[in-house]
Formats: sequence, C-alpha cells, structure tokens
Amino acid sequence: MSSGELSKLAQLQRTEALKRNFEDPPVPLFREVRELVLRKCVPEKQQEIRTIFEKQAFGELERLVTQKLLDVIKRVAREELKSETWLRLVAQLSGQGYKHMRVAILEFLDTDVFHVSLENCVSFLDPLIESWDIDLSDFTMQMVLNRRLAPGHSKRFEFVETEPDQPSGGEPGLKVFLEDPSLSANVTQEEIEFLRRLRIKGKRPTPLYYYRELQNLRDPLHFAPQRGSRALSDENLHRRA
Repeated sequence: MSSGELSKLAQLQRTEALKRNFEDPPVPLFREVRELVLRKCVPEKQQEIRTIFEKQAFGELERLVTQKLLDVIKRVAREELKSETWLRLVAQLSGQGYKHMRVAILEFLDTDVFHVSLENCVSFLDPLIESWDIDLSDFTMQMVLNRRLAPGHSKRFEFVETEPDQPSGGEPGLKVFLEDPSLSANVTQEEIEFLRRLRIKGKRPTPLYYYRELQNLRDPLHFAPQRGSRALSDENLHRRA
C-alpha cells in the first residue's frame, strides 16, 4: 500500500475508535462491586438507589457515587501510605497479607472509576467506608468512615451555586486575611470553611470584614445558649454587666 493509502486507513481506524467511544454505553461494574456500594448505603435509601442503579449498566448516579467513594478512600490512602501500622490494619480487616497490601495500594491509587476491580473494593472500600447517603434533590453526599482507619469520621460533598462573577480562586479579601497573621491568628479549619461560604452579592469583602466576621463567630453573646447551659450564660452576662 502507498503511504497515502496507509494514512487514510489509519485515519479511518481512529475515526471508528472515537465513534465507538461515544456510542457504546459505559461498561458496567462487577455485580459484586455494585452490591458492595449498595450495601454501604444507608438502609432507608438502599431500595430507591438500587432501582436507579439498575436502570442503566453504569449510569450517571452510580458513577457519581462510586467516584466520590473512591476519591475519599484514595485521599486517606495517600495520607497513610507510609504508615506500616495503617497498612497492617487495613490488611487485617480486608483479610489480605501485609506484603500483598503494599502492592495493592499502589495499584489502587492508579485506578479510576471505570477500571476499579472487585479486589480494590474488598481491600479498601469495604473496610474504610462505614456508610454513605445522598440527597437526590441536590446530590449532596454524606459519608461515614471507619474511625480506626480514617481521620475525620465524616465527609460531606455538595454542589454549591455560585455567582457568575465570583473569582475562581476565591475571594481576594479572604486570601489576604488568611495570609496576615495579625488578622487570622489561631483561625481553625472549621472557621475558614465558614468564612469561605459567606457570599455578598455584588460586593468584594475586605480582609477587615473577614476579621470582624471571625470575632462575631467566636463571641458567645451572638448565639443562643445550649440546653443545660442557660444558668451559666446568665451568670456570665451578670458579671459583664
């Protein structure tokens, strides 16, 4: 064949391959993998989620849920990768040998939602995930992790509506606030997340705004007392007066 004919043949093969990728439905997960994911779902949602999963071989909701579960597990695995104690505990809970686990974790970190294996799920998803739940109205996911294996017992993922003009890197005023120790000294991760969620339509808050919001958040006078602490709160108010 001439070089021109070979080039046309190669182009035709590439076109056919792309066409198959777009037209062919996603390959379904192993039945055992789907069952494991469903078993970890909170009991009151299992039947509803199962019905949705089984409408398609590997539909959008099943891919979303599986991907988020894998994201959380991979994040934990990367953080604990060098911990021999953690690896031994995961190996014990999943019924695997320690040496096998050292190899399996590297293979798992290199996989994705379309190639995750049953062995990956048995070794990592099963022992690390206690349960998961999803709100089908806004696709907010809540996951409960095994306390023995994962720091941060609970994880939450949600889709948040943002204004079109919101900076992609976050509010500049918040960034300056966090970089200035005189304003953000001892700020906690929970407080940072609260400040990040603040939105003022059409305005750009300054670092001083975030400082004052932080002080408001920390001042107990701005919040109703918890049950059982009313007497103590009244006593504190009396002392301040």
